Amino acid sequence: MSVPELDLTDPDVARDPVAAYQRLRERGPVARLAAPGLPAPWALTRYRECRAMLGDPRFELSPASFAMRPTDLPEELLPYLRTMQETEGAEHLRLRRLAAPAFTARRATGLRPRVQRIVDRLLDALPEHAEDGAVDLSAHFTRPLPMEVICELVGIPEADRPRWREYGAAVATGSGPALVAAIPGVIADARAAVAHRTAEPGEDLLSELVRIRDEDGDRLGEVELVALVWQLVLAGQTPANLIANAVGTLFEHPDALAALRTGPELLPRAVEESLRWCGPQLLAIPRFAREDVEVAGAELRAGEMVVAVLSSANRDPRAFADPERFDIAREPTPGHLGFAHGPHFCLGASLARVQTEVALGSLLRRYPALAPVRVPERQPDPGTWRLPELTATL
Repeated sequence: MSVPELDLTDPDVARDPVAAYQRLRERGPVARLAAPGLPAPWALTRYRECRAMLGDPRFELSPASFAMRPTDLPEELLPYLRTMQETEGAEHLRLRRLAAPAFTARRATGLRPRVQRIVDRLLDALPEHAEDGAVDLSAHFTRPLPMEVICELVGIPEADRPRWREYGAAVATGSGPALVAAIPGVIADARAAVAHRTAEPGEDLLSELVRIRDEDGDRLGEVELVALVWQLVLAGQTPANLIANAVGTLFEHPDALAALRTGPELLPRAVEESLRWCGPQLLAIPRFAREDVEVAGAELRAGEMVVAVLSSANRDPRAFADPERFDIAREPTPGHLGFAHGPHFCLGASLARVQTEVALGSLLRRYPALAPVRVPERQPDPGTWRLPELTATL
């Protein structure tokens, strides 16, 4: 079967990957992505095929799914790099069940007052950061917010949070080399957080996980606990780009912005539409075929890499009516793939939704004259939708 191929190093693809993936989708449901240093992975471009693959146990995550895994770290740190994301089957289910109670929709709703306090504090401080009447919302609002929230939830000591903010900035800005260089500090601080909550338990997720470790080491070992801590904290940065993207998209759609200002009841749907339209992850984490599999007429061999093109699937006209329209009143059916699908569906989805809803609603309420200084420009990147800056007048 002949399939189209897309060169990810093409500058036009990096500048506007969403459009490039959409063109690829209309050439067929299966394609190849050419990337330096890798055999061209398979790419699924349409909603039905993407959703099916993400929920299919014949496709699995592995250490090879994570391209930024360093190879030159001290030997004693390597065990801490194997996180829940890399596990499958019973092992993944065991670890996920330990963390999941802290990330339910009910728990996220209960955290709303704490999220609101953090949002209000950041919004209060925005005028202090303004220069010539303008402030970068990315630097002073959307990036700091998720780290503050996840540190509260997990139980990171206040004194250690400035360092975690630096780690989170590396994640949110897509600075791979900076994140790799920070890994020794990330692991050291995760170990320190575990030690702190072992000595001084609190009312947070980490204290609960420490209790599980101490009472039943068969369910959660020390290395697994440290790895889980750093993964949860850094993965909790997802809303940073989502909130910035949503604000930037609203700036580009003034009718939607005006409707949201006068109709705050639209916020939940506006969040879902933002996840569909401008979700941060354009590509899902690569999976590997465990066996020979046929997908939409293409023969995928065991061991081959396959990627779900989320941005293309989320604008597939076979699944969504009028998909090229940003519609904050859209009925949220079918479910978008902004948080992926299947066993590795984003654990923090409910918390990300609450943060984004509170952030958008509070920002527009507090600063009703908020306006962009210039049209937000995306960072050229075929895998992530992110804004290097989002400067606005208050």
